[in-house]
Amino acid sequence: MIYPTRTAILTLLAGLPAVLLLALAFPARWYVALAWPAAVLVATFIDGLRGARPGQASARLMLPRAAGVGSEFSATLHIRITGAAPRRVAFAIGGNGLLARVDPKIEWLALAAGSGHRAIAFRAARRGTARLDRLWLRWPGTLGLAWKQQIVPIEAECAIIPDISLVHERGARIFQRHALNGLMAQIERGDGADFDALVEFRGGMDRRAIDWRQSARHIKLHAKEFRTERNNQIVFAIDSGRQMSEPVGGGSRLDRVVSAMLLTAWIALKLGDRVSLHAFDSRPRLASGFVAGATAFGALQRLAARIDYSGEETNYTYALTSMAAKLTRRSMIVLFTEFTDLTAAEFMVRATGRLLETHLLLVVVLRDEELEAILDRAPATTEDVTRAVTAAALLRDRLMVLTRLRHLGAHVIESPHDEVATRLVDGYVDLKRRNLL
Repeated sequence: MIYPTRTAILTLLAGLPAVLLLALAFPARWYVALAWPAAVLVATFIDGLRGARPGQASARLMLPRAAGVGSEFSATLHIRITGAAPRRVAFAIGGNGLLARVDPKIEWLALAAGSGHRAIAFRAARRGTARLDRLWLRWPGTLGLAWKQQIVPIEAECAIIPDISLVHERGARIFQRHALNGLMAQIERGDGADFDALVEFRGGMDRRAIDWRQSARHIKLHAKEFRTERNNQIVFAIDSGRQMSEPVGGGSRLDRVVSAMLLTAWIALKLGDRVSLHAFDSRPRLASGFVAGATAFGALQRLAARIDYSGEETNYTYALTSMAAKLTRRSMIVLFTEFTDLTAAEFMVRATGRLLETHLLLVVVLRDEELEAILDRAPATTEDVTRAVTAAALLRDRLMVLTRLRHLGAHVIESPHDEVATRLVDGYVDLKRRNLL
């Protein structure tokens, strides 16, 4: 595509007053005044034909195979123009919206001998397969009167997966902190309830571990040794409904809890427990079997990448009932969810109440920082007062729902988005140490 530049248009407009005066001075030869616009148009046409043609441009974009959601990374753009190539070219990249340019403005790339390359910073905005399928290239002619533009197909893809940077950065450190829990169960009685052996009672052992019946039989004090429980069932139930797709701290709530879930699942697999993953909105969307061992983490990560964003309302009754029907033994259910109205919260409380009859339930919600900011901000207008009153009412309803869950026997974690992973791991290990699973 070839079209005039701003310089060509301004040049044409600059000569119009003189052309108009010439036509007024010599009305019989008014057609002479058309020479200026014709000259500019011819010069623009010639400028567009000179040098490299738009069809001589080619490009290639090198993306990484995968990137964590919310992370920033660099891609390398290569551009080549054959023939009499310009010194620089402007470019813009188009795709399906899962990748966002860190600096979205149109940029210029300097060319040497018709080719050039540069690094471009992207941010992974959402999970899925990011596709950058076209590149707009534009450069001026030698006279600066004509733009030459070409749309070049590039077909670059990048898998946007759940962020596992927490596993790499904190996983080993957190595991080392908790891995020794339960190895000395005769001293720390609460760290395990899996019977291991009957030994003679020694000084320093917990007196509650004494087996009085066996002691009477052997006429000597004997105590039970315990080891850390393993093979517990941990079920991660992720609400992927409309409210979980809302942004918080630059990322969606869903992506925040998926990252926290992966860190906790990695710790659980390393500690010998079995892990299962469920996702639901208006109906169950994903249901996996139980996996065990650290080598199963890769499969769990791929399953988490399939959890899609949804605009539908969450049906707690259908989803949680279907999930509970597949569990054949007592399990620890970690429910990630979000609620704003009391009607949806009432259905959630009723559904979780039935789960608590058999299973251990841990409910994880992210703090609503937007409402808290509105409530803490000093009002300046009557609209600010209305917003503050509404925010206070919503936060009060939220507190009431969480309190009801605690009274039913559920364990609740309400955390800022940047601390939810650490608090979830601490909560899981604490429940395991207290032998509540």
